[in-house]
Order: sequence, then C-alpha cells, then structure tokens
Amino acid sequence: MTRLNDLELEAERRLEAQLSAPPPPRALLLLDLVARERRSILQFVVVGLILSAAVAFLIPVRYEATARLMPPDQSGGMTATMLGALAAKAGDGLGTMATDLLGMRTSGATLVGILGSRTIQDDLINKFDLRKVYSKSKYESARKVLQERTAVGEDRKSGIITIQVQDRSPERAAALAAGYVNELNGRVSQLTTSSAHRERVFLENRLQTVKQQLDEATLQLSRFASKTKTLDPQVEGKAMLEAASTLQGQLIAAQAELSGLEQIYGPDNSRVRAAAAKVGELKSKLLTLSGNKSAQGGDNADGQNAQLYPSLTQLPMLGNTYYDLSRQAKIDEAVYEALTKQYELAKVEEAKEIPTIKVLDEPVVPEKKVWPPRTLIVTLGTLLAFCLGIAWLALRDAWGMLDATNPYKLAVAKIRVILSNGQSNARQRLAS
Repeated sequence: MTRLNDLELEAERRLEAQLSAPPPPRALLLLDLVARERRSILQFVVVGLILSAAVAFLIPVRYEATARLMPPDQSGGMTATMLGALAAKAGDGLGTMATDLLGMRTSGATLVGILGSRTIQDDLINKFDLRKVYSKSKYESARKVLQERTAVGEDRKSGIITIQVQDRSPERAAALAAGYVNELNGRVSQLTTSSAHRERVFLENRLQTVKQQLDEATLQLSRFASKTKTLDPQVEGKAMLEAASTLQGQLIAAQAELSGLEQIYGPDNSRVRAAAAKVGELKSKLLTLSGNKSAQGGDNADGQNAQLYPSLTQLPMLGNTYYDLSRQAKIDEAVYEALTKQYELAKVEEAKEIPTIKVLDEPVVPEKKVWPPRTLIVTLGTLLAFCLGIAWLALRDAWGMLDATNPYKLAVAKIRVILSNGQSNARQRLAS
C-alpha cells in the first residue's frame, strides 16, 4: 500500500514537472510536423508544382526588341562647357543639380518625352492596327497596353536613349521599336523651331506668292504680244525702219526710172506701164509699213491677209505697254531666282540645325522570350504550395487538440447541423 502511494506521488511529480517545463521551440514543433506529415506535404508540393507549371506555360509569351539611340549634338556654349566640367569634377549628382538650377534640360530628356507622346502612340496604333492585336476597341485602352509594353529610358551619364518594346510576335516587336525611331525622326523634323526653319518656311511661302505673280505677268505679256503681234518693239522698230529706208530708196530709184522712160516713150508703152506699176507697189508697201489706213483697207478689200506686224505709227504706243509688262515679268523673274537661291541655302542650314537621331543599335528580331519567367513562376508556386501544406496541417493539428466543449468547435458543429438539415429538407422537397 505504501509502495502504491509512492508511485502515485512520483507520477504526480512527473506530471507537474512536465506542466511546469517550458514548451519546446516552434522550430522543433514544425520539424516534427514535417517529419510526421511528410507524405501529405509531398502531395501539396507535387500539386503546387503541376499547377504552377501549367500556369507558367499557359501565360502568353512575349519577346522584347531593343533600340539604342545617340542623342543629338548640343551646342550649349560656355554654360554647357562649364556644366560638363562641373559634372566631371563633382560627380553626376552635382552636375544634374546645376543643370536643373539653371533651367536647362538635355535634348535626350526632350526626346524621351516625345517618344511617350500620344501622337506617336496613335500613329503606331494606326500603322500596326494595334487595337485589333490587343483586342481593344478604344484608342485609350490600346494606348495603355502599348505604354505598359514599352520602356523608354535615358542614361544620365552617356545620354544614350534605350527603347524596349515587348510583343507576342518577335517580328512585330522589332517593327514597333523601329517605328518609334522613325516617328521620332519625323516629329523632331516637324517640331523644330530653329531660325533656319523659320527662314525656310517664310521663303517657301514667299516663293509661292512670287511664282503666282511671275506666272500672271508672263501670261499677260504673252497675251498682249499675241494680240498686238508685238515681239520686241526695239528690235522690231529697228527692222521696220531699215525696211522703210530700203523701200524709200527703191521708190526714189523707181520714180527716177519712170520719169526717164516717160520722157523717151509715151504713156502707153509697156515699159512705162511696168515702171508705173512698180512705183505704185513700192508706194503701197511704204504706206502699209507706215500705217496708212487706206492702204491697209485696200489690201484687206482685195482679199489679202491681215498685217503680220504692227505699223511704225502703232509701235511706239504698243512699246510702252509691252515694256511695262516685260519689266514686271523680269522683276518677278529676278525676285523668284533670288528667292530660290536663298530657299536652297535655308534648306541646307535647316538640315544642319535639325537634330538628327543617330541609331546606335538597330532593333533586331529577338530570338529569346522575356516573359513569362517560367522557372521563377514554378519555383514560387512550389514554395507557396509547401508553405500552404504546412499551414494547413498545423491548423488541422491545432483544431484536433481543442476540447469538444470549445466554443469554436461548438459553433462549427452547429453550422454543420444546420447545413445537413437544409440539405435533407431540400432532398425531401425534391422527392415529393
């Protein structure tokens, strides 16, 4: 009996020692759980591995094309030189701070802003029909997708601009990167505000105006010359005076010959009549040349063609108008030639001042996909399944250790009873 009491006392002491002993570390409990439930945990890991692999291979792949640009040469004068020296000596941070304080911005930052503009994005969306590619009906939605898949950055030290475009098609990714470069060149050329550009635009507009004036003056001169049969009054007048002098000389000689023949022969002689006819013809030509109305009317009455040139009496009046029109045409022509020379020079100067985008690396068709990171997805999915398996098993053990009178267990039991009663009632209703 005494021995039995001693054993009971010993058991009580051991129980008190166990109760008073500190609980084991959580790490040991976790290791014990993993050792006991290793098969269940392995099942969780296998299921997580399969699911993560399926997700990784179901995500559409993307390819990335890259283009690198050299920024345009900047001519910032002495200030730019000082800033460059300051940045070289004091480091990149102080040089950047000095640039910001002086209100200067690099052309690279401007180009990055242009690349992210809505105009360039809309042009690319229309050119490559990205609304259909991205399955978007609105430009704004397609713009957001394009912006998410495009990365444009500038290296602050070297100034090199990098354009990275992702797409499901490697060919389209390279084409989009090249499209960014082409659109940038076009926008920079259109948006340039240099003095050479303004001069070129002014000369271009002025050339169009002067060209219209020159065409109008030439047309008026040609119409006047065609209507009045006036080619060059100075040359034409000199030729007509020479012709009149020749006719006058021939007329005097013919009259002298006629006078001599009349003294020798009678008026009915054939030679006298021929000489008289010759004198009359020369007088008629001389009168026609001088602008005699009766002579011209007689010729027209005889059925001859109209006069092919103006008369000497008409020529001075026609020459005044002709020289006015000719002078205006020559002035417009001289102005047009001068403006054309200046316009060509302005285009050359504008080409020099326009910032040309220099492509350092042309975008090529990518050979390796950059998305999704399948190894990372599978690894993270497997680790997540492992952690979820341990958490589930730990919660299950903790739930099993709770007493049956625990309020949480009682609440769960009531919920189960309610659900089971509801299911049985539904079955009875269906059966009836």
